[in-house]
Amino acid sequence: PNYARKQYYNFLRNAIGYCNNIIITGGNHDSPRNLDAPKELLEYLRVHVVGGCPEALKEEVIEVKDKDENIIGVVAAIPFLQERDIRKAVAGESYEERVERTQKGSFNHYHSIAEYITSKYDTSKLPIIATGHLFAAGSMTSDSEKDIHIGNQGKVTAETFSEMFDYVALGHIHKPQLVNRLEHIRYCGSPIPLSFTEYKDDKQALLIDFKAGELADIRVLPIPNYRKLLRVKGDMEKVKERLMALESFEGKPTTWLEVQIELETFEADLEHQVRQLVADKNAEILITRTEYKHRIKSLDEEMGNVSLDDLKPMEVFLKRCDSRNVGGKQQKELVNTFNELLEWMEEEKD
Repeated sequence: PNYARKQYYNFLRNAIGYCNNIIITGGNHDSPRNLDAPKELLEYLRVHVVGGCPEALKEEVIEVKDKDENIIGVVAAIPFLQERDIRKAVAGESYEERVERTQKGSFNHYHSIAEYITSKYDTSKLPIIATGHLFAAGSMTSDSEKDIHIGNQGKVTAETFSEMFDYVALGHIHKPQLVNRLEHIRYCGSPIPLSFTEYKDDKQALLIDFKAGELADIRVLPIPNYRKLLRVKGDMEKVKERLMALESFEGKPTTWLEVQIELETFEADLEHQVRQLVADKNAEILITRTEYKHRIKSLDEEMGNVSLDDLKPMEVFLKRCDSRNVGGKQQKELVNTFNELLEWMEEEKD
């Protein structure tokens, strides 16, 4: 939307004054076409954009230069790789074959770029950095990462990245972490919480130093949290007690809340009751969820006060499977097919 583009360009305007080079790669939530549209203009300001996977490998290779135009580093600026970028469809292939070909496609993409960089630059004297927007095996996720390529299909291992890369900067997973305990392959994490499951996470940026072309130091820079997120859970009495004890945090951004209430039976005006408890506080309840203690619910009852906008498509699909008593091997096959449909829809949307 326009407000997001305005925020994006305001950020670039401020960052240009501090950075000699800026490199932006597209993620799974981004439109490659929209990101790439102004790339030729932005290059004059040393802002390099790779919104989607280009046709030629060399378009993903960015030379980092100092003020005197000397090359001081090389970045393999690899964006989110859609399935069509790394795997050709084969008629009649099984789900397992498709997964294997997708993972191999990621491996080949990174190693092909590494070979191209090696053929063009003296990698012993320059730091070589790669980026990626993907799910690495063993990563800890939160509620807010999209299901596309989370799971076996898009999962990659540390071996996906060539040993030639001095540092690999990854996005997609919101929690800061190493990949396979390797210091030079990392997720820095999202700069702000994007789900209530992240309300306790410490957010950070990473400052990477190189000397004589080699990785010398990695410094964690904590990012201040300006908005408080809280998750309140329990029966109605416990929820009331916690909400009434909330501090007002006057002068700070409104506190955002997720409230989960355990109930014996359905209560029609529950959401109104809960919101009244914070009416005089600098707080806003964004999500109210209900859980019933003693009975199995139908799909409609299980949705309760939860909007479909709060649920992932896979969550709704699994609830429907449960309500129709679909399980075991049949459910696994349906889930695999539904995942393929979700990925196809994402690609068509772009």
